Amino acid sequence: MRSMEFKMERPGLLKEGDQITVTEGVLPSNYYYTIDPSLAMSPNIPFRERLRTREGRVSAVIQNERGYYVTAEFDE
Repeated sequence: MRSMEFKMERPGLLKEGDQITVTEGVLPSNYYYTIDPSLAMSPNIPFRERLRTREGRVSAVIQNERGYYVTAEFDE
């Protein structure tokens, strides 16, 4: 099981237990992932840590002083 954190801009878009699909984006030296349809975005991920699966489940949604964060788990 692999956990990954995503930044969500507005509350209520996702909840614990939701099934998600992610889209992979490529930068010159990193990947980034977006929960479809553009609900939350991951930080930049180094090439060596590329996500191998595109489907997962939301395990937590947290609000702190910096915003809303979604933790998702992927079977890898």
